[in-house]
Amino acid sequence: MPTSVLFTVASLIWGSTFWAITLQLGQVAPGVSVAYRFFLAAAALFAICVARRDRLLLPWRTHRWMALQGFLMFGISYVCTYEAELHVVSGLVAVLYALMVFWTPLWSRIFFGTGIGRRTLACGAVATAGVALLFYHSIGDAWRDLQAGGGGEFLAGVILALVATLASSAGSIVVGKVKEQCASLPLTMAWSMLWGASMVAAWSLANGDAFVFPDNATYWMGLVYLSIFGSVIAFFAYFTLISRIGPQKAVYIGVITPVLSVLLSIRLEDYRPGPIEFAGMVLCLASVAWALRAPAAKPVQSANLNNAIETP
Repeated sequence: MPTSVLFTVASLIWGSTFWAITLQLGQVAPGVSVAYRFFLAAAALFAICVARRDRLLLPWRTHRWMALQGFLMFGISYVCTYEAELHVVSGLVAVLYALMVFWTPLWSRIFFGTGIGRRTLACGAVATAGVALLFYHSIGDAWRDLQAGGGGEFLAGVILALVATLASSAGSIVVGKVKEQCASLPLTMAWSMLWGASMVAAWSLANGDAFVFPDNATYWMGLVYLSIFGSVIAFFAYFTLISRIGPQKAVYIGVITPVLSVLLSIRLEDYRPGPIEFAGMVLCLASVAWALRAPAAKPVQSANLNNAIETP
């Protein structure tokens, strides 16, 4: 499948998941919803692997990388995202996720020794500015809430969202190490999601969260959409992109996602953005076009991450 199609598919799906996530908030604890989501996604992927007659068992060395990926991308990242949206508007969370264009090259620099060029920093700055303008009014509402004495929840939401973006970015650079251990993407995704869901479930049980099954049909509609489309299909496209163009470019899906979310609101919710929001859209799209035309940075010290995970 062409790279442009993979980029479009992941962007379109994740651009529509903001609404689907709201169907799950308030029904059960956020951690429980995350565990349900990735247990279901993992089951679907294992079914695909069985149909393909893949060998399901993998060595422990491979599982260590998949467990790390699951812990970061499907555990910490999503639990913090769901929790953050309980405290701050989703628009602000989207702005903070745009910071992944900085975090991803930073993690690559720390663990792989990959250089960070000026063009990468400039693209990231333009992308972040664009998303900030896109959610200008949401940020203003959050700031007014802070001034009105809502600082505790506001700061908690910001911190949770920042942790989510850092974890997701770190997980993105682990994708390459997982692929080195096993070439079957559906299989490694299945195990990584199972690891992540199991860790979240264990944390939720320790936290005293109840694993109940809501009788609300919209909850289950949202869960199926998030599991199959938002997790299986979108992550398959995203991980394939990471293998082709590298995590520093693939992460720009996170810049396109809020733009598409706003466009869907225009179509489905009669939302009418103003000049500031349209300027933000233009900056977002320009940053993505600029970043994808830039040459990818080459890793110069890939052994660092191996040493880091193997150190007791």
